[in-house]
Amino acid sequence: MRWWSVANFVSNAGTWMQLTVQNLLVLQITGSAAATGLSMSVQAAPALLISVFGGAAVDRWPRRLTAAVSQALLGAIAFVTALMVALDRLDVTSLMVLAAITGVVATVDGPACSLLGNDLVPAEDVPSAIGVGALVHQAGRLTGAALAGVTVGFLGTAAAYAANGLSFLFVASVIPFLRPAKGAVKHAATARPRDALSVREGLAFFARRPRLLALAGVTGVSAVFGRNYQLTLAVLVTGPLAGGAGSFGTVSTVLAAGGIVGAVLGARLRRPSVRVVGALAAAGGLLQVVAGLSPSLAVLLVMVLPMAVVESVSDTAGTAVLQTDPPAHMRGRVLGVWGSIGTVWSLGGPPALGLLMELAGARGALVAGGLVIAGAIGAGHVLHGRRPVEAVAVRGGDTEAPARAALGTAA
Repeated sequence: MRWWSVANFVSNAGTWMQLTVQNLLVLQITGSAAATGLSMSVQAAPALLISVFGGAAVDRWPRRLTAAVSQALLGAIAFVTALMVALDRLDVTSLMVLAAITGVVATVDGPACSLLGNDLVPAEDVPSAIGVGALVHQAGRLTGAALAGVTVGFLGTAAAYAANGLSFLFVASVIPFLRPAKGAVKHAATARPRDALSVREGLAFFARRPRLLALAGVTGVSAVFGRNYQLTLAVLVTGPLAGGAGSFGTVSTVLAAGGIVGAVLGARLRRPSVRVVGALAAAGGLLQVVAGLSPSLAVLLVMVLPMAVVESVSDTAGTAVLQTDPPAHMRGRVLGVWGSIGTVWSLGGPPALGLLMELAGARGALVAGGLVIAGAIGAGHVLHGRRPVEAVAVRGGDTEAPARAALGTAA
């Protein structure tokens, strides 16, 4: 697990280095902000359309081999891009094609690597392993963004892509030496009939699982009306609070620090649940309301840290539920379904939030969004709590004890 964490840190740093320079590269080639947004959408589109098939592939194929091959393919794409940039042969069409291919490979690579990390620890330590993964992701993001400027400044844009390619190859070279831990949940896909590993079965399982549907609802409302702090806080800082780029940089740094603290705390969760995710998301919504009312940058900075901590812990708990609730042979497909749902939020959330800011301003968007998050989650909790009681009351007899038992075992 330590080797896997080191490999993922290197890979995350390389990925964020490339992502940091990619938008600048598109702007340099096209001079169009719209083209930059289109390149991001092209890379995300495969997740919307074929993530369910990628998840089914992860359930069907040997996990270590799948992860190693997908990492090697991503490395090859990065090297091809670096070569084309170095030879000044990269145009918009080539960039879009490479972005689309990257998105396709990522639909398999994402769930394969996520579940491979869970195989390296005993089943009871999976929530902690997911928390460590979140910490590695945050640390890699900070490191990659910092290295991007240095790499491009001294070695050029092609070097950033080449470094990312090397990071993928490093992960691929580590995977063959990884061994499952004693007590790890075994990947049972190879022992099941091929017709039992269908995409349809994964979709049906997700649709029939109240815990997963509730998690999707909580995460969805949070993703649409909150979370996009790089957008809402940028407008708040540079608008009503009369700050500049430096001030927003400070806010971004505090957000990143809070994410790391939250990942550390999330790694200590032993029994994450949808209730925990919902409570943290509602708390984050209320903190967002207070942040939207901040009279000064100093007050905003005080609020931003707990917002980021709560968001990070909530994300870690939600990921743990998502990866441990389904049986082992279904987890790839569940992650595939989740990838498609998450892409809808990531593509639809920023435009919806942008429209809300146009109508209500940055403060209004933060306040209204936070209230919607807390209100929706609170209403869902009340409705969920009433349902078992009403069901028992209809049957008659002793209503209190069965209702208490039902409430005690609810997700």
